[in-house]
Amino acid sequence: MDIKQLQTFFTAAETLSFTQTAQLLDYAQSSITAQIKTLEQELGVQLFERLGKRIILTEEGKRLQHYAKKMLELDREMKKAISNEQEQVLLKMGAQESQCVYRLPSILQQFQQVHPHVKIIFKPVHTTDIAKKLLQAGDLDVAFITDTYQETSMLQRQRLIEEQLIFVSAPIERREPLSAQQLAHETMLLTETGCSYRNHLEALLQLEGVRPLQMIEFASIEAIKQCVIAGLGMTFLPKMVVEKELTLGHVTEIPSTLKLAPIYTDIAWHKDKHLQPCLLDFIAIAKQKYQTLGN
Repeated sequence: MDIKQLQTFFTAAETLSFTQTAQLLDYAQSSITAQIKTLEQELGVQLFERLGKRIILTEEGKRLQHYAKKMLELDREMKKAISNEQEQVLLKMGAQESQCVYRLPSILQQFQQVHPHVKIIFKPVHTTDIAKKLLQAGDLDVAFITDTYQETSMLQRQRLIEEQLIFVSAPIERREPLSAQQLAHETMLLTETGCSYRNHLEALLQLEGVRPLQMIEFASIEAIKQCVIAGLGMTFLPKMVVEKELTLGHVTEIPSTLKLAPIYTDIAWHKDKHLQPCLLDFIAIAKQKYQTLGN
């Protein structure tokens, strides 16, 4: 048994996927299977049960996961002490406000339980182009990209979730689906210029030759929501940011006939970047959390 095998086992225990483990650790999937099998033979127990295409931890696997976590933390602590590495590690991350406010707090909470000494700095990333520029320059270690899909050959990126974007207004009686032409008679409350989903909406309206009656720009999503509730106008936002208001009846979703391309949230990093263990853990936690949202 060695540290490499323990790291492989621990990552597989967290992701419950040999395929994801291979991607995260940059191994062939056959290597992951072989390392797990070697561990099982050495310990004389079965660590995973294979149920069709799914795997789950056995009771022995759960006990090993507990000790593997301690041993990996001790290994990192030992290497840090020997190399006189500074106690605090810095991770630079990028994301849109909507992700920072509504998705990332639970991810960060779980991550800091494992890595309490890691300092995290967030920078605004509104589009694929901005993320690409910052990741290539080394100004970010990892980015959450919420945008229509664009090819980015220099980046390694993995799909997290497809976002549902909707029009909402103050509560109104049921109305016909909103068309591009009808927006010419509406006041639109929008996020700042440069936001990916605002860019997408404006590009579509430009093709239709339509401009809203009035456009009011806000730096804060919360400010937009409060103004919508007050009846100042309608907005176009990811559904996740208005779910609470929809449930309480403070706003109403307006169906639309607009043919908008899908918006996805991906997690991305430079393809040549060395992923330190804490960053690998963060990526694994983020993928697990977003997978829960998509189910």
